[in-house]
Amino acid sequence: MKKVAVLDYGSGNLRSAERALARVGADVTVTADPQEALEADGLVVPGVGAFAACMDGLRAVDGPRVIGRRLAGGRPVLGVCVGMQILFERGVEHGHDAEGCGEWPGVVEPLDAPVLPHMGWNTVQVPESSVLFDGLEDQRFYFVHSYGVRDFPLGSDGTPSPLKPPVVTWAEHGDRFVAGVENGALSATQFHPEKSGDAGAQLLSNWLRSL
Repeated sequence: MKKVAVLDYGSGNLRSAERALARVGADVTVTADPQEALEADGLVVPGVGAFAACMDGLRAVDGPRVIGRRLAGGRPVLGVCVGMQILFERGVEHGHDAEGCGEWPGVVEPLDAPVLPHMGWNTVQVPESSVLFDGLEDQRFYFVHSYGVRDFPLGSDGTPSPLKPPVVTWAEHGDRFVAGVENGALSATQFHPEKSGDAGAQLLSNWLRSL
């Protein structure tokens, strides 16, 4: 049984994430302890609320260092909702520009859509090479957000590289935004797998099997 730590930094649906992971067979611990977060087979970084406030909470529990050290050792991390957004370089909310973890280039910014927040079930555009979304190409997932990443420059310029480019899953609400990323040990979803019923459970099971 794989040990999964859900990082408690004062922001996120901790108990629903814990229950959803336990449902698919993980041995789950909710923790703010950096050492526990480092040692688990997988680390889940949830998040709800404002980008800057989440980053403040994350820094308070040494989260950016923990995430960076895990990834340096090829140890899996899954970000969820704002827990995905803070993995990018910057977040711009209400005119306030906040620094993120910088694991990926890109900016979290307001969605250009007639109705915000984007709340409810939506389909996603899954690339063929996705492991996270294997068997879920026609499924719908539950979103709650007003901000997103509308441009993902990493690996999209065609420059030759020995590294595999990230696998990016997109969704649309008004315009196109990043719904999921798979990049080596680092994965993330903009939607909430723990609120997405059987499809979300299957996605978490896919991630768990990859640990």
